[in-house]
Amino acid sequence: MRAGTYERLEIDERLDFGYFLTDGETRVLLHNSEMTEAIDDREYVDVFLFLDFEDRLAATMKMPIIKEGEYGWVEAVDTVDHMGVFVNIGLSKDALIANDILPEYRPVWPEKGDKLYCTMRITENGRFFAKHATEDVISELFVSASREAFNKSVSGHVYRHIEAGCFFLSLEGYKGFIHESQMTSEPRLGQLVGGRVIDVKEDGSINVSLLPRKQEAISPDAEKIIGYMGLRNGSMPYSDKSNPEDIKERFGMSKAAFKRALGYLMKEKRVYQEDGWTYFTKEQ
Repeated sequence: MRAGTYERLEIDERLDFGYFLTDGETRVLLHNSEMTEAIDDREYVDVFLFLDFEDRLAATMKMPIIKEGEYGWVEAVDTVDHMGVFVNIGLSKDALIANDILPEYRPVWPEKGDKLYCTMRITENGRFFAKHATEDVISELFVSASREAFNKSVSGHVYRHIEAGCFFLSLEGYKGFIHESQMTSEPRLGQLVGGRVIDVKEDGSINVSLLPRKQEAISPDAEKIIGYMGLRNGSMPYSDKSNPEDIKERFGMSKAAFKRALGYLMKEKRVYQEDGWTYFTKEQ
């Protein structure tokens, strides 16, 4: 048995802190914290094998979000300068996007909450690495935009940088390009950005501007709310019912100013509220 494989193992011994499982030759621990359901009445259990924090082979009933050779969306959870970016793959251990495959320009590395379309690679010694999709891979997700998308608001995750700008995949599946002249700062890899469609190409891809419409430039307070929600992938646990002290601590503005800015964004249909939270609309 080795890390990174899926196994059906026999229950060998019950302990207070979990179960020992076996394939008839080797035993591995399935800790209580790695169980997703009770297994008392079973003889066998399906598990995924990984190396625990002490580099011991262990079992989990949790299944990774991504697999070798398959892609899925994962979220960045930590950045380590000399290593790269760790992403959550649904297990108690994260996978690393190594620094040598990240952009050379450090400020555009993903930060916590950014999302990337990745696959997983498992080394011979059981280490989990993630790799974000190339253009060829992510192009399988593209759908063509119609001319009706022109001048509409659109949001998506950045997946590639080039010298002239960056590409992103919209929430609808459109391939978008943001030229450096159409941004105030360069978005991070994996960052959720929102802008306006300024051109629909013949191939169904779009050009997007992150600059505000001159006639619709929003207030600094509304920009602060939009910026905060962008860092949280389009949602925040605040609404017009939130505690004034909480609003002051988070945004540095009064409850009245917050409500005015939020009211404007709701009127423009850029956000909506539900159960005490505020979310980007699909048009944002």
